[in-house]
Amino acid sequence: MSNPDPNRKDRPAPPERTPKGDVKRPEPKGPKSNALWYLVVGGLILVITLSIVSNNKRGEKLKFGDFVKGLDDGKYNKTNVHELKFGTDYIVFQDQPKQEGSEKGTLADTTKNYYIPVWGIASEKRAQLQSKLESKDIVVDSESRPSEWESLIAVLFFPIVLLIFVIYLFRRMGGAGSPMSFGRSRGRMYAQDDIEVTFNDVAGIDEAVEELREVVEFLRTPAKYQALGGRIPKGVLLVGPPGTGKTMLAKAVAGEAGVPFYGLSGSDFVEMFVGVGAARVRDMFQQAAQRSPAIIFIDELDALGKTRGSGMPGGHDEREQTLNALLVEMDGFGSDQSVIVMGATNRPETLDPALMRPGRFDRHVLVDRPDVRGREAILKVHSAKIKMDDSVNLQHIAKITPGFVGADLANLINEAALLAARNNKDAVTMRECEEGVERVVAGLE
Repeated sequence: MSNPDPNRKDRPAPPERTPKGDVKRPEPKGPKSNALWYLVVGGLILVITLSIVSNNKRGEKLKFGDFVKGLDDGKYNKTNVHELKFGTDYIVFQDQPKQEGSEKGTLADTTKNYYIPVWGIASEKRAQLQSKLESKDIVVDSESRPSEWESLIAVLFFPIVLLIFVIYLFRRMGGAGSPMSFGRSRGRMYAQDDIEVTFNDVAGIDEAVEELREVVEFLRTPAKYQALGGRIPKGVLLVGPPGTGKTMLAKAVAGEAGVPFYGLSGSDFVEMFVGVGAARVRDMFQQAAQRSPAIIFIDELDALGKTRGSGMPGGHDEREQTLNALLVEMDGFGSDQSVIVMGATNRPETLDPALMRPGRFDRHVLVDRPDVRGREAILKVHSAKIKMDDSVNLQHIAKITPGFVGADLANLINEAALLAARNNKDAVTMRECEEGVERVVAGLE
């Protein structure tokens, strides 16, 4: 196993990443993301403003019964009631007392505007009021009805605003990590530009690399194999001890083939709510199929694919449902979609036989511990970015580290660099490398 070679010049600059190591995505622009809020707030302000202006135009509120009583008592008569409009929802009029020496009141401070709500008033009482107004010679203007557009806007405006707000709220709640996102896959999609690992960056596991080159050919030219009637493998299982580079191999396959890469852990599927894991499996395969050819990589597959029926009676319903969904998706989506599932585990004996059979995980690739030549190649990759003294013999270090995997060798080089810095040396010498071996094997003295 190895890390990407920092000396390569033909690579694009690595994408900016978060402290957790995730690829940073561009944040949505402020105006675009807040446009819906501006629309809702602006609509509410418009409605409130129109309501205030409308109420100011109508004037003071007067009860229906008080108006009828005022007509009977003579308080409201033909001399002071002007511009009376009998509408479907309200009655408006001006109370303009007659001024001495004039036919009509002229002082603004003596004029009052009234409006009388009449919705809910029985039609018989309305008819009686109209007859009473005619009998008292009070001029009634033609009924003021709103236009069809005004009525339509008044009826539909608030439901539309409420619907837009609810849709926006559900979209916000549907983001990652929210209560509404249970059924969404937690896999992170890495675009082709985000994957910088290729087979040239992997050392010490040449046999596994050669076996996976054929998988790359499947993804690059699937029609070449389908033309002869062949079926593209749907699954590749990487098996090997921890630290041997299974995850890096999967990334290298995606980097060589130049296809989208979905990476997640087997534990990301299982939740306390039954059915959530199965929904996430379906969502993950749906996303990959839309961007095919693609790779779905499930790390620590044994967390999801353990043999069913083991343990307590009844088993773990949620995990078994999730595994069943994975089995169906792997054997259900068409091979012409060029979606390959890659899994990694260090406990293949615990996996369900239905998951291991041909048609699901067709290829089993052993990623074993590197031999002495493999360890030397891995040491060369990791020491390339460390200032090493000319006296360092990587071949000797490879010979005294039998059983070390790529992660152990990377840790060895790092410990040697830390020891050299602690001793105020300008470069890492053979002594620090040997002490690094002892520290990795036995720990601190």
